[in-house]
Amino acid sequence: EERGYRSASGAPITLRRRQHSASCRELTVRCPRLQLRSLSAVTSAVWLAAYGLFVLSENSMVLSAAIFITLVGLIVYLHFVKIDQESLLVIGSLGIQVTSSYASGKESTTFIEMGQVKDVVINEAIYMQKVIYYLCILLQDPGDPQGVSEVVPLFQSSKPRLDCLIEVYKSCQEILEQRKTTPQSS
Repeated sequence: EERGYRSASGAPITLRRRQHSASCRELTVRCPRLQLRSLSAVTSAVWLAAYGLFVLSENSMVLSAAIFITLVGLIVYLHFVKIDQESLLVIGSLGIQVTSSYASGKESTTFIEMGQVKDVVINEAIYMQKVIYYLCILLQDPGDPQGVSEVVPLFQSSKPRLDCLIEVYKSCQEILEQRKTTPQSS
């Protein structure tokens, strides 16, 4: 099931929910892909500015440097900055896997064992003079069963609005509630 939402900045995003079993769900937030038009505009602007400097200075190193810097900048942006999708795989008996897929195809995955998960909550923060909401996993403090040792924020790149976060939150809570009511085998 796929539904359209908006990010905190107003950009369109898509939430895809897949239920693999009663205690396993995958929730994926997709951001808009990099537009060739905007990429071409930035590249053209940099190269035109470099050409203008070349005409004034008559130094060919200016053009070479502009091409090199643009290409390196693009590779760094696609491989380390631009995230196309973020997914959350919640498996009641095992844990939660968080995956970020970059525009270059690189993926970054983190796994949190279910025994470490205290809860999944929607938190609020003040960002650029407005209140934004974000989903986070509260990790259980090993020394204090009532305490929280760490807060792991989710969907940091896509920054979905509250309506989308509520859908993800409800799915996570359904699985966490199943875990609490089902006796765990040791």
